[in-house]
Amino acid sequence: MVREGSAPNFCPPTEEGVTLTFADEKGDQVEMEFLGLVLLGGRSYGFFFPVDEDHPATSSGEVVVLEATELDDEGQPEAFELVTDEAIAAEAYAAFQEAAKDLYDFA
Repeated sequence: MVREGSAPNFCPPTEEGVTLTFADEKGDQVEMEFLGLVLLGGRSYGFFFPVDEDHPATSSGEVVVLEATELDDEGQPEAFELVTDEAIAAEAYAAFQEAAKDLYDFA
């Protein structure tokens, strides 16, 4: 089932439970579920949920906000960096919550 976002600035995952592997600041591999991408102020922000044995994909927990820093030839993100500015992260997350309110339950 392909999910559709309710806002023009939101790109939802093509299917539920899609995970990507990232290297953290220590170089350790971290698997994260892709929740969607929000376009805000000319930048793209991806929203991810860290998954592990205790927190499988499609479960719930803390969301990580990453900025897309490189795009491929088709305009798809291929590199991300952690958003360290709390104000930007909060603004992007608020936009994500509004855009994805029909897909996810924000408690």
